[in-house]
Amino acid sequence: MKYEYDVCVIGAGPSGYAAAIRATDYGKRVALIEKNRVGGAGIYNGALSSKTLWELSERYKNTKDTRYGYSIYDGEVSFSAVINEMNRAVNERYVQLKEQLDYFQKKGQINFIHGKASLVSDHEIVIQSENGSESTITAENIILAVGSKPRVLPQIPIDGKHIMTSDDIGSLTEFPKSIVILGAGVIGCEFATIFSNFGKTKVYLIDKADRILPFEDEDIAQTVSNNLEDNGVHIHRGASLISMEKVDDKVKYTIGFQDGRQEIYTVDKALISVGRVPNSENMRLKEIGLELNDRGHCIDNDTETCIPNIYAVGDFTADIALVNIAELEGRHAIERIYEQTSKELIYNNISTIMFLNPEVAAVGLNESQARKAGISYKMAKMKYKYVSRAIAMRNQTGFIKLLVSNDDEMKILGLRVLGDHASSTIEAIALLMSLDKGIHELVDLIHPHPSIPEGIQECARMLLGKSVIKPAIFQMDLECYSFNEKGEFHNLFEENLKTVDSTI
Repeated sequence: MKYEYDVCVIGAGPSGYAAAIRATDYGKRVALIEKNRVGGAGIYNGALSSKTLWELSERYKNTKDTRYGYSIYDGEVSFSAVINEMNRAVNERYVQLKEQLDYFQKKGQINFIHGKASLVSDHEIVIQSENGSESTITAENIILAVGSKPRVLPQIPIDGKHIMTSDDIGSLTEFPKSIVILGAGVIGCEFATIFSNFGKTKVYLIDKADRILPFEDEDIAQTVSNNLEDNGVHIHRGASLISMEKVDDKVKYTIGFQDGRQEIYTVDKALISVGRVPNSENMRLKEIGLELNDRGHCIDNDTETCIPNIYAVGDFTADIALVNIAELEGRHAIERIYEQTSKELIYNNISTIMFLNPEVAAVGLNESQARKAGISYKMAKMKYKYVSRAIAMRNQTGFIKLLVSNDDEMKILGLRVLGDHASSTIEAIALLMSLDKGIHELVDLIHPHPSIPEGIQECARMLLGKSVIKPAIFQMDLECYSFNEKGEFHNLFEENLKTVDSTI
């Protein structure tokens, strides 16, 4: 059978766009279908927009800091001006994507179709345009890159004006005097950071667990929590939302605690941040035999679904929902189709950044994950106060935490860096992990000075007993120990000291 297109990509967000562009490298004819805007949540109401807001809030916060020998007076901030700057950033990225898309459309390699797609069969796609008309196309292969949207709770009356999701932040015209954020995961904590940085909004954060960021180690969560509270955020710890409603022009919410207590608060706005769900409804996916889990995510094996010519990528799968992962999966699906590659995607060295106060960069396992998996490891931790770049920045809040295997090879298991410039520290570690290397290669690298990555190198030296900054002297700020499958800790400071003593 002859198909109109070699591949049809449904969704023009990060994963779909990357897939379509990668397909042009093979000279394939592509149909790219999008019901909203090119770029998806990667730039609109998601990664780029929220991170732009975070960057602007950080700059504003720094202008108000009087610890560094100078003060700036008469500083004003306008929310509409901030939103306009965010929109300019979003538009800059959109223009880049659109310019490239237009180029491939003129060459006849990509046909961009605006409309809603659903599947009639494993090769037929029905497209409904804005005016309600329908058309059908055929493709040899289909890539589902449908993206995701904020998860909503049926008992909460979201109106987009008073009770909002992250999609509605851009519609605000001024800083609310107060806001409650439901959900203390990454996105909820990021928006708590943004609003508290500007200092115009009293922020309340509802945390159902005993601490925020429950997937991270206690020291990460505690530092971020302390900084949020220092910034004026009120954290409702161990609190469950009982009710939330719009009353007049305000939002009234009631929370309950395990001891039976209930508290009632009234704020200007509410932000619901309880995860995201795939945009997979009304696409007839189950009707054609596609397997979905109970959250609407596609069940896939290295992007391939149970239907051989249909692939799932990005937020539609149950893998990590990040822009860089989405792009990687989109490209990988195309490569699987046209190169028949046997190389599988590897997720154990995925780098992430949490835009908090301060920022947190992560790759690989943290201690909690290693212990849960029964993995024996060694750990070295150094506070920022011993890193020259942090001293020069006059901001020594933060630490570096390196995990390696508990053997002579000391292969890198994971890294966490909390503090300014944390995002600049991850690349070398992620590369070493992908190469299955240990810390011996890391110790031999020559880093620029002064830089934050020098602290990672010093952690590696600590584990080898050859650090410049000696843990035995600064035991309050440096940690170095091993953890085995039996749940036993061993202080490596003492072992390293014994090794040094025996050579004297």
